[in-house]
Amino acid sequence: MRNPAGVAATDADGIGAVGPGPVPGPELIDPPLLQVTRETGASVSLVYLLSPDDETLRLATLVGGPQSFAGLWARIGLAYSTPVSDAVREDRLVWLGGPEETARIYPRLALVLPYEFSLAAAPITADGRSWGGLVLFLPGAHARQLSLRERSALRAACHRIGVLLREAADRGCPLPSGQEPRMLSPLRARVHGPAEALAAASLAERLPEASFALDLDGRFTFVTRAAARLLGAEIPVLLGSRPWQTLPWLGDPVFEDSCRGALISLRPASLTTLRPPDHWLSFELHPDPSGISARVTAAPAPVDADTPAARLPETGGQDRAVALYHLLHLAATLTEAVGVQDVIDQVMDQMLAVFGVQGVSLLTTEADRLRIIGYRGYTEELMAELDMAPLSMGNPAVRVMRTGVPGFFATVAELRRFYPAVEVRDTKAAWAFLPLIASGRAVGTMVLAYDRPHPFPPGERSVLTSIAGLIAQALDRARLYDAEHDLAITLQARLLPRALPEIPGLDVAARYVPATQGIDIGGDFYDVISLGAQMTALTIGDVQGHNVNAAALMGEVRTAVRATSGASPSEVLARSNRLLVDLDPGLLTSCVYVHLDLARHRAHLATAGHPPVLLRHPGGGCELLRVPPGPLLGVDRDARYPTIEIPLPPGTLLVLYTDGLVEARGVDLDEATAALAGHVDRAGDLSLEELADALVEQARRSAPRSDDIALLLTRVT
Repeated sequence: MRNPAGVAATDADGIGAVGPGPVPGPELIDPPLLQVTRETGASVSLVYLLSPDDETLRLATLVGGPQSFAGLWARIGLAYSTPVSDAVREDRLVWLGGPEETARIYPRLALVLPYEFSLAAAPITADGRSWGGLVLFLPGAHARQLSLRERSALRAACHRIGVLLREAADRGCPLPSGQEPRMLSPLRARVHGPAEALAAASLAERLPEASFALDLDGRFTFVTRAAARLLGAEIPVLLGSRPWQTLPWLGDPVFEDSCRGALISLRPASLTTLRPPDHWLSFELHPDPSGISARVTAAPAPVDADTPAARLPETGGQDRAVALYHLLHLAATLTEAVGVQDVIDQVMDQMLAVFGVQGVSLLTTEADRLRIIGYRGYTEELMAELDMAPLSMGNPAVRVMRTGVPGFFATVAELRRFYPAVEVRDTKAAWAFLPLIASGRAVGTMVLAYDRPHPFPPGERSVLTSIAGLIAQALDRARLYDAEHDLAITLQARLLPRALPEIPGLDVAARYVPATQGIDIGGDFYDVISLGAQMTALTIGDVQGHNVNAAALMGEVRTAVRATSGASPSEVLARSNRLLVDLDPGLLTSCVYVHLDLARHRAHLATAGHPPVLLRHPGGGCELLRVPPGPLLGVDRDARYPTIEIPLPPGTLLVLYTDGLVEARGVDLDEATAALAGHVDRAGDLSLEELADALVEQARRSAPRSDDIALLLTRVT
C-alpha cells in the first residue's frame, strides 16, 4: 500500500496527521481505520462520510469482508433507520450485541445478514461538527458488550479520523464523499515470502485432503489438484473466479451465504451439496480476516437427497445476495414511502445499485405527452429535451406503457431493429423498458440503461419485471396519498387564519406545525380578532383527535368564539361550551380566550382546561399565568369559566400555545413548561417571527413529538 497522500506527519500514536505537503486524498484515513480494526479484532470496518448536503452517508473506505458490502450499503440516507445513520444523526454509539438484538432493533439488517456478529457504529466528529460514521463488525465469538479497551479504541479512531477530515477541509481540500469506496485488506499478522508461499503450496498438494482458498471477495486464489478433481473443473478455469459463478451446481445461494457468514462472523462453517449427477461433497470453511481456507471431501448422500434444491433465477453473473438484498430493501422502503417524490427518491437510490444499471428514469403521461418524473445517470439537458415528448407508438416507452409488455434491448442495434425511427440520443448501450402496472392499469414506464451491451437472461427479466410491479403499486398509492394530502392541507389552511390582522399597538406572530404523518390533520387552532378601536381578542385551542372530524369541529369552535367575541372571556367560553354540548361531537376541546384592552393596558383571560399562558414582563422575567381553570369545552353544559385581569404595559409579551409545544413522551410536563418559560425569558431582542421559529425548533429537537403544535405570540408595543 502506497503512503497516504498528504500525510506529512505522525502523531504520538502513529496515526497520520495532515500537514504541509501534497493534497490529502482518500488514503488519509487509512492508518486510524486499520489500527482500530486491528485493536478491536473487527472482521469488517467501514467509514462513511457525510455528503455536502448533510442528508446522505456515502461509504468511503471498507476494510475486510466481501466486496459486495460496497454495493449493499454504498449510500445511506441520513434519515433512514440504520446503525450508522442513527449513530451520526443522534450523535451516539450504537451497539448491537448479537443477532437477537440486531433482529429486534434493525429487523431489515438482520434479514439481509442473518449471521453471528456484533456491531458497533459511532459518529465521527471534530470540534462539534459531524463528518460521518465508523462501523465495526465484530466476530460471532465476541462478548455481548464492548470492553473498555475497545470503546477507547473506537472513540480514539473516530476522533482522529474527524481531526484529519477537519484539517483537510481547513486546507481547502476536503475529502470527497461521492467517489468509489476504497477497499483495504486487513493487516496480516504474518507476511510470506515467495519461497515460503511456494513451499506452502507444495505442502498442500502433498496432503491427501482436497483444499482451496478464497479471498475476501469469494474468488479462488489457490486450488489443489485433488480439489479440482472433486469440483470437476480445471485449476486455470477456477483461479480468479467465484465458485457460484464457475460451478453452476454451486449456484444455490446456500454456499455463497455460508462463505459470507463465515467471513463476517469469523467462525467455521460447513455444508453438503450435490455435484450432478450423483456426487455429494462436504465443505468445511475456515475463515480469517484475509479470506477462507476450505476443505472438500466426498460425502454420502443425505436421507432427503431426492428433494430438489431451490434456485434463484440467473442474474447475469451478478452477486445474487446483493440482488436479493436490493429486492428486499426496495420492497421494504417502498412500503414506507408516502408521496410521489418519496417513491421517486427511493427508486432512484436503489435501482442504480441493482444489476449494474448506470441510468434509470421514471415516465408517466400528462396531457397526451410523455412526462419524465425522475431520473439518475443522465444529464439535465438531455432529460429536458426528452420531457413532454408526444405519445407516439414509435417510442418504446409509450408502447410498453400501452401494451403492458416489457421491452429488453441488449444492444443499440437491437433497439434500432425494433424501432428504426427512434433516435438514440444518449450514450447508453442497452435498455430495459418496464411497464409500471397497478390494479390492472399502466401508471408509467421505468427505463433502465446500461453503459455496455447487456444480455438479459430470463431470470433477470423476471426479477426486473417484479421490481417494476412493486414500484407501480407504490407510485399508485403515492399519487392517491398526494391527492388526499393536498386536500387535507387545503382544508386545514381554510380553517386557520390566512393572515393575521395588523393591529396598531400589537405585534403578532403565529405558527402551526402538524406532527402526524399521512393525511391526518389536527384540531389545533388560533385566531386574532379585532374588536374595534383599542380592543383585540386572542384565542387558541386544541380539539381532541387528528382527523377530518377534529378539523371540522375545530372550525365550528373557532366560528363560535368569533361569533361571541364581543362578550367577556367567561361568557365567550360558556357559550362555546353550550354549543359543543348541544352538538355532542364526542370530542373534547381545550381553549384559552384573552381580551386585550390596549387603551387601559389591561387584559382579561379565561381558560377551558388549556395549558397556561406565558407572560414575559417588559423588563425581563417570565411567569405562567395561573388562571382558575374551567372544564374542557363540551363536557358540562352549565360549566363556568372564571376570569382574571392582568396589567399589560408596553413591552409585555404573551405566549399562547397548545400542548404539542411542551408535551413529549418521557418528559415531565412541568419541567418542559419551565424550560419553555426559560427560552422565552432569554429571547432578548428577537423579533416575534424569530422567536416563533426558535421555540418550534427547540420543541422539535428536544424530543419526538406526537401532537400538533400551535403557537401565538403577541407583544404590546
